[in-house]
Amino acid sequence: MKIGVIVDSFRVGVKEGLIKAKEVGADGVQIYAVSGEMDPASLTPSARKEWKSYIESLGLEISALVGDLGGHGFQDKSVNAQKVEKSKRILDLAMELGTNIVTTHIGIVPEDPKSEIYETMHLACKELSTYAKSMGAFFAIETGPETANRLKLFLDGLGSNGVSVNFDPANMVMVTGDDPVKGVYTLKDYIVHTHAKDGVRNYEIDPREVYGALGYDPLDHEKIAEMASGGKAFEEVPLGEGSVDWKGYLQALTDIGYSRYLTIEREVGANPEADIMKAVQFLKKFKG
Repeated sequence: MKIGVIVDSFRVGVKEGLIKAKEVGADGVQIYAVSGEMDPASLTPSARKEWKSYIESLGLEISALVGDLGGHGFQDKSVNAQKVEKSKRILDLAMELGTNIVTTHIGIVPEDPKSEIYETMHLACKELSTYAKSMGAFFAIETGPETANRLKLFLDGLGSNGVSVNFDPANMVMVTGDDPVKGVYTLKDYIVHTHAKDGVRNYEIDPREVYGALGYDPLDHEKIAEMASGGKAFEEVPLGEGSVDWKGYLQALTDIGYSRYLTIEREVGANPEADIMKAVQFLKKFKG
């Protein structure tokens, strides 16, 4: 498996972040491509070629682009046409830059497959899956908002694997309390990219309090008072210091034949560069 880094985790510009990724010993990078300097709408054909050439000159490759559009993912049918179109353009950019993976959040998959929101999400993802499949690419849903079993049932109904999985073990242990090791075996047919992140769960929390959901107002729920009195429900921590069973998790990935990227994501912390460097060294121990 290869080691990647999300460039934006360094909290500097893309170009400087790429240099830092090289300096910490990463094999590749993941880059946000929703707004700013990597927004497909603002990148000319020549600029795309320049970025590709620059990244290659550093000896790096792109593991994936981040195409998370926020706003509860694809739960709101009134904006899905625009979001689906934007997602397609991000995938087009990914292919031009040399990767066939775009990671995203689609919103929490509802428990009821007959609900209107479930159907709305399914229609959007079916269109994206067909588009990605037509070019040998993937939109990869990040794990965490729902259990692996529920996500698998959703994916099984799409008819193709153009929409697959970006496996994030930390999201699972922090939010749903799901077991990442079991989750790998459950989602084995869909995992095309992974995030290397760690965390701890202090108490149970409704995933909607974390990710939001269409029509859900957290101010209407007693959980806010509970969170205020009980401290953080979960916390992201440096790799190896949380609840992810890295030995078991990485063995599970090996067992299913996964050999792509472990891409380090560090969303908090006062010194992300130091944490990322430690994370690279931590993962290299498992590479032998």
